[in-house]
Amino acid sequence: MKNDAPTTKVYFMREARSRARILIALAGIPAATLSAQTTFTWQQIKDKFEAANPTLKAVQLNIDESRAAEITAFLRPNPDFGLSTDGTQLARFEGHWRPFIGTQWGPSFSYLHERQQKRELRRDQAKESTTIAESTYLDQERGLVFNLRSAFVQTLQAKAVLQNARENLEYWDRELEVNRTRFKAGDMALVDLNRLELQRVQFESDFETATVNLRTSKIQLLMLLNDRTPLERFDVTGAFDFTDDLRPLEEFRNIALEARPDLKAAVQNVELAKITHQLAIANGSTDPTFSVWWTHNPSFNNPFDNNTIGGSINVPLRIFDRNQGEKARTQIDIGRNERVRDANEAQVFSDVDSAYYTIVQNVNLLRPYKTKYLPMAMDTRDRITISFQNGGASLLDFLDAEKAYRDTRLAYLNLIGSYLTATAQMNMAAGREVLQ
Repeated sequence: MKNDAPTTKVYFMREARSRARILIALAGIPAATLSAQTTFTWQQIKDKFEAANPTLKAVQLNIDESRAAEITAFLRPNPDFGLSTDGTQLARFEGHWRPFIGTQWGPSFSYLHERQQKRELRRDQAKESTTIAESTYLDQERGLVFNLRSAFVQTLQAKAVLQNARENLEYWDRELEVNRTRFKAGDMALVDLNRLELQRVQFESDFETATVNLRTSKIQLLMLLNDRTPLERFDVTGAFDFTDDLRPLEEFRNIALEARPDLKAAVQNVELAKITHQLAIANGSTDPTFSVWWTHNPSFNNPFDNNTIGGSINVPLRIFDRNQGEKARTQIDIGRNERVRDANEAQVFSDVDSAYYTIVQNVNLLRPYKTKYLPMAMDTRDRITISFQNGGASLLDFLDAEKAYRDTRLAYLNLIGSYLTATAQMNMAAGREVLQ
């Protein structure tokens, strides 16, 4: 037993050192490699959004509520059951008191008959309300998908800007190594090298700002998805570029007139107003009530008839029509909804035209950037760099060329982001995805 104690102690010490080495090794591994990162495309993001967004789920329940209201609207009136009694003696008369000898019982049934298709019109009114609820849901989904697409584009743009900042920082580090070598060889003054070293602060600042912007964009996107995935495990992918192949404006207008859910809802509101007016007219008609009853008592004309049956019809007299105001109001409401429909149609044209010319403006700027200004800025930077390294250009020229390239590249990336946001705006204006 005495020999086993040191052996056990040595064993546990070795285990502790082994675990420590493992923890040290894991500490040096990036977090992205410890937990697999999931990358989503736009379609995957959209599908995930439609399945998980709580706002969209809440709006969708309005459709179910409206469908339930259809059942209530089409219900038939229930018949009424009544039970009456008469002839029960309350006090003695001439010394006789037989309270239940002359008591008669009479059960009765009555039913209200609705005329002028009131029940069918209420059903049609409820169905049209459900159709409007569906169009309203699609319209709210359209707005939320635009917000989602904008957040997706911002994330792609933040990734592109971060990659650009990383490349600029790596490029500047390579330049610093070259110029440090020149300084050691006596080919550069210390003050010039220090100015180059200080310039690295701007590149570091650009990199850190781009990192924060990417994280912020991912947070916004995860909020719309109602997702709690850690940022390090969440990423998106997609084409961050533009195309100058744009269809005619009239084609986008026609698509919007057919697909915009808010315009459909406006048209459906006109139909609902017409049905409501028809129901107001129908409600002005009289509804008779039919009644029937049975009694176990001889009739006055036939003393041998112990079981009798009777019936009645109750018709309200509408001497004063109290539904005129509702008829007039619903007639006016038809005209109001027609004006709202016209206003919505004008808004559709305005939205499509604004999005279209925003895209045209961005494309007109992106073409020269891609074909002329961006290659020119890169070529100028490379030429000035070589010239500066060989003593043919000043330090100020070198810094200006680098700054011009960095600004041109960043402006190009921001323009692509503006173009992709404008395409999302066009999809929202058209009511469906017409541009990817």
